[in-house]
Amino acid sequence: MAISIKLSDELVDQARRYGHVFQRSTPKQIEYWSRIGQIAEENPDLPYAFIKEILLADQEAKDGQLTSYEFGPNER
Repeated sequence: MAISIKLSDELVDQARRYGHVFQRSTPKQIEYWSRIGQIAEENPDLPYAFIKEILLADQEAKDGQLTSYEFGPNER
């Protein structure tokens, strides 16, 4: 469900700039920041880079981009 909310002009301007760089619309950039913030609050020990890698891996799994890991002879 989409709703209208008031946001500061500064936040919207920042989201527009970042969104342009990362090929996201302004609303999608704000949604991305919100998702990152929620994950960070729920997992305060995880660094930002690790959170990004988790999100990327999750999307790769949804896109069917998984590969099997082959254990070597000394790894079992």
